[in-house]
Amino acid sequence: MLPNIGLPEMILILVVALIIFGPGKLPEVGKSLGRTIKEFRKSTRGGPGEVQEAVEVKKQLPAGDDRQAAQAPKPEEPSGSAKS
Repeated sequence: MLPNIGLPEMILILVVALIIFGPGKLPEVGKSLGRTIKEFRKSTRGGPGEVQEAVEVKKQLPAGDDRQAAQAPKPEEPSGSAKS
């Protein structure tokens, strides 16, 4: 992934961001970035538990009974995704 970012690198990134977005837009950009990270963490947090739950439901079904598998609870889609 990324190497450790030190203080000089962080200052450079902040200065470049300030030049690109300006002082008026910078708080909005930070807020939207925070929301994006929060949504990403929320969507990745439920993954393994939902998979394990689906496997347990499948194990409880009698062999060859696909009718009940269709009624098993489906994991929710992230609220921000749109189908095309």
